[in-house]
Amino acid sequence: MRKTIYTILSLFLFLNLMEAQERISVQLEEQPINSLFLEIEQQTPYRIFCNPEDTDSLFVTVHAMNEEPVQILETALKNTGLTLSVFNNHLFILKDRILLTSLPEGYFDRTVLVQAGDYDLADFSLTFNRRDQKATSENKVYEIGEASGQASGRVTLTGSVVDFKTGEPMVGVALFISEPLIATTTDGFGYYSIQLPPGRHELQIKGMGMKDTKRQILLHSGGKLDIELEEQVYTLREVTISSERIENVRSTNMGVERLKMKEIKNIPTAFGEADIIRVVMSLPGVKSVGEASSGFNVRGGATDQNLILFNDGVIYNPTHLFGFFSAFNPDVVKDMELYKSSIPSKYGGRISSVLDITSREGNKKEFQGSASLGLLTSRLTLEGPVFSEKTSFIVGGRTTYSDWILKKLPEKSGYKDGSAGFYDLNATVSHKFNEYNNLYVNGYYSRDRFSFNAEEKYAYQNANASIKWRHIFSPKLTSVYTAGYDHYDYNTIYTDNAASAYNLSFGIDQFFAKADFVWYANDKHTVDFGVNTLYYDLNPGKYLPEGEESIVVPDHMQKEKAAESAVYIGDRWEITPQLSVNAGIRYTMFNVLGPRSFNAYEEGSLPSLNTITDTVHAGSGSFQTYHGPEFRLSARYEFADGFSVKAGYNTMRQHIHKLSNTTIMSPTDTWKLSDANIKPQTGYQVAAGLYKNLWNNTMEASIEGYYKNMKNYLDYRSNAELIMNHHIETDVISTEGRAYGVEFMLKKTLGKLNG
Repeated sequence: MRKTIYTILSLFLFLNLMEAQERISVQLEEQPINSLFLEIEQQTPYRIFCNPEDTDSLFVTVHAMNEEPVQILETALKNTGLTLSVFNNHLFILKDRILLTSLPEGYFDRTVLVQAGDYDLADFSLTFNRRDQKATSENKVYEIGEASGQASGRVTLTGSVVDFKTGEPMVGVALFISEPLIATTTDGFGYYSIQLPPGRHELQIKGMGMKDTKRQILLHSGGKLDIELEEQVYTLREVTISSERIENVRSTNMGVERLKMKEIKNIPTAFGEADIIRVVMSLPGVKSVGEASSGFNVRGGATDQNLILFNDGVIYNPTHLFGFFSAFNPDVVKDMELYKSSIPSKYGGRISSVLDITSREGNKKEFQGSASLGLLTSRLTLEGPVFSEKTSFIVGGRTTYSDWILKKLPEKSGYKDGSAGFYDLNATVSHKFNEYNNLYVNGYYSRDRFSFNAEEKYAYQNANASIKWRHIFSPKLTSVYTAGYDHYDYNTIYTDNAASAYNLSFGIDQFFAKADFVWYANDKHTVDFGVNTLYYDLNPGKYLPEGEESIVVPDHMQKEKAAESAVYIGDRWEITPQLSVNAGIRYTMFNVLGPRSFNAYEEGSLPSLNTITDTVHAGSGSFQTYHGPEFRLSARYEFADGFSVKAGYNTMRQHIHKLSNTTIMSPTDTWKLSDANIKPQTGYQVAAGLYKNLWNNTMEASIEGYYKNMKNYLDYRSNAELIMNHHIETDVISTEGRAYGVEFMLKKTLGKLNG
């Protein structure tokens, strides 16, 4: 009897061993995948099960010699969205899911996530002693909090949403439950906080360009759940330009455009390079200043009334090469937000719009790089983890070799001897100390140079650097502390006549610091508050002789210094499921600093050289102060599912002005701070609109009207002298302006129409 048992066991092991070592050969060229299934079933004991609708349009090319059938099938299914599960001699092929053929390790050990009340971020899994457990399965039920003493009312669920492949945080991802409808979106760091009733829920997760997914959760009390999303791979390469569909109707935001770089790259642009500024100028309410220009107008405003931020730093000239290229490398940019109205309370300093651009943090899981070689530009980007997934970096560089274009121009154009070029550098390092603290260091530098002939040369450069610390006090209170430096300058050299050769330059340096907080008070209120300060050090101009033979008399404009500070608070209040209000106030103070000299003029008369009454010499410290509140208010009422009406009102202040000579194409635009004779620009905007989602949320339609009023905008008198003018107030006039219009937008999965 014992020998019989041994014989049966030996035979069983032998057959299993033979089955595991069985190898086959398959040769298929662009054949339906069903042909591969047939080959495997004919040559092996395997039987394949799948949904014909998932595979009937799939064609594969297979060249396999003496390989295992499971390995052949896994290779053929790569990047198709189909997964293979093996159980004995049965092969199961499923779409976007995996068949579990055995219980996972530790299945009978209960997984308990940390309670919000403690928030000591102890081990999320008692079984594996892991701190960073990720919720990766759609079908597993994740228990959160302690089962004993279930909380009443609503509890706080927090966590981070990251990209499955790179580990980078996902911004603007919508998370919601349907019954009752409660929704939130991730912030700029991929962090979310949502108030939910205790109990069993199906948490829906939708992100632009990512696969829609869900997580089954059982809430006992507050806790933390981190989520990884996979990128959506489309069979057809369609262009996707859309905001979050829920956000379109349910948020109180108006006049806001959000685009991720993966969508921007799908838009055809000049010379084959994605260009953020060109995309911005194609949006409703935004117009180009003109060809070969570096600015844009938003809803009737001027180019200097747009605040352009890159990793919290101000960019004063956002273009390269006469406006043909954006100053932002598309390989390192993550996303951008353009606020045309309903500008959040944390932003200030401009009265028309805010363009906030954020760079990527770099791949946290593996080292990788990319390079691009084009007709005019080349790019190189490197990224990856440093020692561990807690630290990552990304560096990118871009340069041009465009001189050959000018060489091709006709001799009579006068530009054949000209040259032009630029380069820019980006670097970001991020480090995660623990669940409470993250550190980010960003740097950017760009330089442009061009000349139309050998005697006239131009150059300008942007630079900024910042360090950012993000700290989580509790699931309901997060903070971000930022400090940084911005720089912009230009330089013009003229040597056509040795006696009158000159070097003209302008520069501005600014240092900034800010602290921003978000308090998720409860399911009705989310409060944003903070403080910030900005120090200006502006060199209005230097006019110096160029070369030993030049008889140009040196001239130096006196420096301008100022400090701009603000404190703000805003509340997103969901009064009812239908009615939501976002109200905020920002109080700004601008101090003009000495030492400075300025002219006093006859009261009631326009400033001129004939109306000067005195020259005042101010010492160190503040000698002129402008201050006042800025109000932000917007509201949304949802009449029916997928249809809402919104209205908004906001006031803004701007303390820096651009002096632009539009008759020449050169970077000689200078900036002027408000002082005793130049008042700050002020403005307000009223807007209202209708928003509707159509055809099962596959299309977003909106129509929005606005009225804008602007005061103390600088206009120029006849024959105004803007460069090296020691009394510029005598050549400018403070004017008022108004703008109004209607914008219609239609957003669809396969594209976008706007007007």
